[in-house]
Amino acid sequence: MKKTFKNLTALFATATLALGLTACGDNTPKEASQTTSTIEQLKQSGKIRIGVFSDKPPFGYVDAQGKSQGFDVEIGKAITKDLLGDENKAEFVLVDAANRAEYLLSKKVDIILANFTVTAARKEVVDFANPYMKVALGVVSKNGEVITDLEQLKDKTLIVDKGTTADIFFTKNYPTIKLLKFEQNTETFEALRDGRGDALSNDNTFLFAWVKQNPGYTVGVKSFGDQDVIAPAVRKDAPDLLNWLNAEIEKLSKEGVLKQAYEKTLLPVYGDSVTESDILVEYR
Repeated sequence: MKKTFKNLTALFATATLALGLTACGDNTPKEASQTTSTIEQLKQSGKIRIGVFSDKPPFGYVDAQGKSQGFDVEIGKAITKDLLGDENKAEFVLVDAANRAEYLLSKKVDIILANFTVTAARKEVVDFANPYMKVALGVVSKNGEVITDLEQLKDKTLIVDKGTTADIFFTKNYPTIKLLKFEQNTETFEALRDGRGDALSNDNTFLFAWVKQNPGYTVGVKSFGDQDVIAPAVRKDAPDLLNWLNAEIEKLSKEGVLKQAYEKTLLPVYGDSVTESDILVEYR
């Protein structure tokens, strides 16, 4: 019996070792696949999924034909052309302000180009490439009841998009101001129009464009908070794509591609009320 037990034990050990070696062999292809760079994966898939807004003209919106348009979209096309050789290989995925990071982390998109302002908190979650645009916060309100100072918002209702820099700024610095929050830009501006709030805060670059197309409203507080920048964002496990984008944004600036995108999408809206140097980050 002892001899039989020893034989069984030895047989079990041999089988376990064999299984272990087999398991190691199975893991090798997986480990090898994990070393494939993000850029190589994008080239193999033949497309780049880029997160953009659907409701923030002239930066990101959907036209009557159901196609994504706007300043961020033009930049996305240029990036795709340089990386994959064809701008039509860009797949634009519609995102909201509150779910931009989530779409990156869950790998629903490869790059976010949805007017994503760089903040310290966001940098803990995603990696930002070189910025392409300047931005600050502003406040818009109805003519005849124009808010010209943040102190006037006390005892009033301010409308913001959830998770935006406006939401973060007022929550931290003005906790006594009542905030009415929505997921989408269309909802926030609808609430302003129907009087559910006294004013609305968003990126000033967007507000300057919005009042041009919506008579009866004024950006009474044109700039406050930090002078921030907007940049492409990628996952933290894609350092090769981050490095490539850093060089790409500089290239697009130096070659005048950012200027062309500005003239095509923003200049027709801003006119001479805003200058190109107010908006674009320049690299020399």
